[in-house]
Amino acid sequence: MKQLLSLLAILVTFATVPVAFTSCADDETTPGSATPKPPQPEEPEEEDPLAPTLTATVRNDKAKLTAYHFNYHSTDPYGNPAILSAAITVGDEVVKQLQKKARGLVIYNRVSAFQEDDSPTGGEQTAENILAGSGLITISADHYGFGATADKHQAYGIGIPNAQSSVDALLAAKKLLPTLGFKWDDKILFNVGYSQGGQTTLAVVRVITEQHPELQITHTVAGGGTYDLCETYRQFIINNYSDHPATIVAVVLAFNEYFQLGIPHANIFKEPLLSHIEDWFYSKKYSLGQLDHLIGYIPVSDYLTEEMRDLSSPTAQQFMAAFQQDDLCTGWTPRKKENITLVHNKSDLTVPVANAEHFYAFAHDEQGLSNLKMEVKDWGSQFGQSAHETGGIWFALDCINKISSTLGILPWVDVFSLDIF
Repeated sequence: MKQLLSLLAILVTFATVPVAFTSCADDETTPGSATPKPPQPEEPEEEDPLAPTLTATVRNDKAKLTAYHFNYHSTDPYGNPAILSAAITVGDEVVKQLQKKARGLVIYNRVSAFQEDDSPTGGEQTAENILAGSGLITISADHYGFGATADKHQAYGIGIPNAQSSVDALLAAKKLLPTLGFKWDDKILFNVGYSQGGQTTLAVVRVITEQHPELQITHTVAGGGTYDLCETYRQFIINNYSDHPATIVAVVLAFNEYFQLGIPHANIFKEPLLSHIEDWFYSKKYSLGQLDHLIGYIPVSDYLTEEMRDLSSPTAQQFMAAFQQDDLCTGWTPRKKENITLVHNKSDLTVPVANAEHFYAFAHDEQGLSNLKMEVKDWGSQFGQSAHETGGIWFALDCINKISSTLGILPWVDVFSLDIF
């Protein structure tokens, strides 16, 4: 949907030597000449102007992995050229047991990030830690608003631009990895993510389908994502509640900014939230949990204005039109052979289960994706977590099972021993 930065042409001037006859060897005397032809310098290799740049190598001895941070060419949420950042994570399994030949690659699309250290190059490695023992190499994009673009507001919940950054990070990583001495099975590519990352994960399928048909995803596991933002917003308004109110605010701020709606914050938010938008959301000082507590676990009607809650109002209609442009349940044709698993907790009060149901109706029922599977159950709220977070634990377990069964290896970690969020 968004195009990569156009490849810059490199002009190489070749010096020519005017001789009547050429010899087979540079050190031989040219017929009719009294002096040998001088040795010709080797032509320099052309540099790739879109080549990724390694920016840091970070070792995590406890997790037995190494992260390679890099910058690469992609686009911003407006579709303009931009330099973004990402991390390649390699577990010791790849280096020591597989002798730097990985079993394949996995795109990990991260969950919600609100602080800089929540991003892959900011130090967040929870999912990468889980995946490290698989023998796969993980590629995790920071997405716009973190890492190389930390001075910008994040494009929270805007699936297609975030997917573009993930796909571009994959393509850049495939250029960078050989320079680091790594090889991999190019037939194996997993694509996984939960929550905001679940939305991004399905959007990755769309971006690859529309822009990179040469890429084949082995298996996609998407969990707890907003694939239908219009329906998600309707249910927020109807139910008048979310377990993670900060996510609603973050989505509205991002769409208002990057879809250039230009709606004043006073038309969107009520006090006291209105007066704290800059400090709470633009400063990136607070985690998701901290923001939820700052807003309070209160009805949506206590922090969104009447015109935002009246779905027929001009303000709400502008947002719904923007949400529709990023919809993953309409407007494209997935490839028939895509292997996709949707994981969702029916009890989720952050991202309604209707998202998974609507994508299934669109892709399986309407378009015949026979390999689209649903892991949608009522897991409630377990392990001291919200229902949305509980769904994340089952998502992680599903990812491990899908990857291990596909690769023919035993599950390498007990997911229930890990702090997923």
